[in-house]
Amino acid sequence: MNASSLLRVGVVGAGRVGAVLGAALQRAGHEVVGVSAVSEASRARAALFLPGVPVLSPLEVAKRSGLLLLAVPDDVLPGLVQGLGADLPPVVAHVSGRHGLAVLAGVRTPLALHPVYPFTGGPVDLTGVSFGVTAHDLDLADRLVHDLGGVPVHVAEELRPLWHAALAHGANHLVTLVASAADLLRSAGAEDPGAVLRPLLTAALDGALDRGDAALTGPVMRGDAGTVRAHLAALPDESRDAYLALARLTATRAGTSDAMTGVLQR
Repeated sequence: MNASSLLRVGVVGAGRVGAVLGAALQRAGHEVVGVSAVSEASRARAALFLPGVPVLSPLEVAKRSGLLLLAVPDDVLPGLVQGLGADLPPVVAHVSGRHGLAVLAGVRTPLALHPVYPFTGGPVDLTGVSFGVTAHDLDLADRLVHDLGGVPVHVAEELRPLWHAALAHGANHLVTLVASAADLLRSAGAEDPGAVLRPLLTAALDGALDRGDAALTGPVMRGDAGTVRAHLAALPDESRDAYLALARLTATRAGTSDAMTGVLQR
């Protein structure tokens, strides 16, 4: 990498995402000059991922940086940007999926770089991970994503909420759905729900990603109203509404809504 292209990077927020991205930029040759970490857990992550990097206030980190990486919750981001104000460096990037460039109004080179990965706080290999990129300077944004090991996906400013909703719908709701299904199987007598679900869900996920709606199986796809009615009778109240909502969407996508008339209308 050309030394002239390296940046002095400051990280505000050493949470599950910020510490990992800061370390990845450091490995790519950029100099991490400061990190802000408030909680005990974030301080521990800063020490683990960015050893030797001084832990400073957000203002001090901003003043030292050529690139300021903001890795804070969506609702915190606008107030943080406003609070730093004139002390923001020329290049500021945030990792929010919801926000685009509007939240960085006034920054000379604003970048929105959203990593599509379920960070858990541990080490992450970002090779091949997609980043939702919104930027005026796409060359710089893409280079930083490549430095992180990721793949840039350009997202228009006005489509950021839709981008984020799609990812949250797919990933967050998947976890809820699978955990709920495991609970139901446990109630049905399965001692190891994960062993029951893993082959089924792995095949279903691979099929959905490869073939979309063509991978659908099951009673809604077949128009088997009697089976769906039996499911609804067996499900506890807290699961029935979610089953109904997803069954309606499945019927619409499978073209079996007419066969399900009366079953899913409750």
